[in-house]
Amino acid sequence: MKLKLQHLVATGVLAVALTGSGFYAWSHFLHPPLVTTAIASLAPVSEAVYGTGTVEPERWAKVVPLQRRRLIELCNCEGQAVRAGQVLGRQDDAEERSALQQLEINRGQLERDLARAEKDRGKSDAARTEYEQRWTKHEEAKSRIAAQKVLIDSLVLKAPLDGMVLRRDGEVGEIAGPTDVLFWVGPPAPMQVVAEINEEEINRIAAGQKALLRSEAFPDRALRATVSQITPKGDPTRKTFRVYLRLPPDTPLRIGMSVDVNIIFREKQAAIVVPAESLAGDFVQVADDGRARRVPVTVGIRGSRNVEAIGDLPKGTPVLSPARTELADGARIRIDSSATRATVEPAEANEPADQPGVTPDNATVAMATATPSDPDDAVVSAAITAHIDSVINDARRRNTIKNGR
Repeated sequence: MKLKLQHLVATGVLAVALTGSGFYAWSHFLHPPLVTTAIASLAPVSEAVYGTGTVEPERWAKVVPLQRRRLIELCNCEGQAVRAGQVLGRQDDAEERSALQQLEINRGQLERDLARAEKDRGKSDAARTEYEQRWTKHEEAKSRIAAQKVLIDSLVLKAPLDGMVLRRDGEVGEIAGPTDVLFWVGPPAPMQVVAEINEEEINRIAAGQKALLRSEAFPDRALRATVSQITPKGDPTRKTFRVYLRLPPDTPLRIGMSVDVNIIFREKQAAIVVPAESLAGDFVQVADDGRARRVPVTVGIRGSRNVEAIGDLPKGTPVLSPARTELADGARIRIDSSATRATVEPAEANEPADQPGVTPDNATVAMATATPSDPDDAVVSAAITAHIDSVINDARRRNTIKNGR
């Protein structure tokens, strides 16, 4: 009985061992983990600081009422050229003109009294004193009249400089005051972009750097600009600095448009790039004859979508994307050929490269493209899609690991 029990125990242990070894053999040799790969590519790579901006003329001014009064006249002059001092509108000045009329009548009486006193001022000391008093009153009346005319003139809205009426707001009959902008006036060209850049990134920005813009009005175009000026003092509340970017004369952008701004502060014309998700610390995993082998690399230009991989990584090498850190060096793998892709897939010609509304706020991003028709277009497209790509890659990584197991 005892021997029989020992035999059964030994048989069970052997069965468990055989099952375990069989599962190991099945999972590692007959059915290794399924992985997806990307191709390391030789491509231009750039690093940029992202921000948002608005298109404005380089010189312009607002026309704001100094007094809160009803509007009685506004020119219909949007888009028209105006000269400095040209009347654009008027506020109700009936009360001020009535007061001016009374002051004029009073001054007339004072002038007549002064004329009579002047005839008699040499007759006695009293006459001379009376003349001086009437002269003082007459001068005070003149000063009040001048001040009243200035007040009336302040109710006339005038162009502050030569240029064009870029926009008109308000309607006749409305009440407008110092908080209401009624006209925007200035030369329509040259134009600039006024961008807000995160204070953590402003030390990377310098005058003369190239900037690439993206506008929803021109989703398939990379628009260029150049950094011209950085405001010395930042906004401590918003934690941003204002950066001015000069636009070229042939820009299709219009005044008031909002744009995404990518200021290039570091770039290379040719570098080996891999998806950011392929990095596993200081190495990437390459697919080599059905096995995952680790290749040490140093990260150069880095972003949320693609990174420059410096090391023994030739162009065209398939790398695991996402990285599978749970796999030992040399572990067997199965490659999902349907998911193998280049490091950067250019968008279709009829498909916008960007995804408006998902660009990371004030983030430093890196960009690359494998075979761009225009490197600048590729840079902007990569910057705009960096965030959404990283989200997709994270989801793909979790799904791949789940299926591989």
